[in-house]
Amino acid sequence: MPLNRLVIYAKNVEETAQFYEKHFGFKATQSAGDRIVELIAQGGGANIMLHPAPKGQRNGQSTVKLVFDVEDVEAFCAQRAKTGLAFGPIHRADGYLFANAKDPCLNSIQVSSRAFRKDP
Repeated sequence: MPLNRLVIYAKNVEETAQFYEKHFGFKATQSAGDRIVELIAQGGGANIMLHPAPKGQRNGQSTVKLVFDVEDVEAFCAQRAKTGLAFGPIHRADGYLFANAKDPCLNSIQVSSRAFRKDP
């Protein structure tokens, strides 16, 4: 059974939707009367559902990290820096690169070339 959706509890749903649209190419949709905004993955992958966070939830309280597969981590990070998303240092692992950042809700996100490494 495939994983098709992830839920992010967001203090500011609109700002978080704009972040994922701008930097990762998702398309936000919302049905009339629904409090959830669904971010549709363009080109495949899991969708993200943005749910208004409960009043007591702190930003970054989650233990989940969203990992986006990108073939060229350095180029992606450089391009995103021009649009306002700063990633931390680029790390070299076993045959791939990765870098980390935070979304507006302080959830951890990562871009990684692991899916494109030659010898998995």
